[in-house]
Amino acid sequence: MTAANAGTARVAVDRASIEHRLITMRKSVVQLDSLGALDSARLVSDPGAGLVIERILALLHDLALAINRHVSEAVSGEAPPPTPAASFGAAGRAGMIDAELATALTLADDPHHVLVQLYLDTEPEEVVAVVAAALAGYREYVRQVTDWIAVHPGCVRASGDAGR
Repeated sequence: MTAANAGTARVAVDRASIEHRLITMRKSVVQLDSLGALDSARLVSDPGAGLVIERILALLHDLALAINRHVSEAVSGEAPPPTPAASFGAAGRAGMIDAELATALTLADDPHHVLVQLYLDTEPEEVVAVVAAALAGYREYVRQVTDWIAVHPGCVRASGDAGR
């Protein structure tokens, strides 16, 4: 372990944990895609589809936050970010994702899954745009994190490997 800027010990990045989360994220994106075309009529006639979408988006959000917090703490020695917005910003500062993606995944109002919850009851026609934005963002997130792991072999290690 190395000393962090604040004098606290950095933790090693657990590559296996990140990779497992990325596998789940990839599968979740595929599941959302498998739901097929969405429109407000389908969401009204099939309320279960909206619930499935909301839960998958919540899972994607939670997995990204876990990765962001872990990498932020390990790479920069920062305390785990206290909010979702801060976690995406920290992931950007760590170089894991670019600033544009960090901004795209940090919504001004609420996370994608919360917006879906709200819109299902009030404006189902808005759900389609929220889901499209979330899918694009999380696909790109998985790609960028996967690329980051590949180019940082000295920083990212598998569980149980000798740490740096």
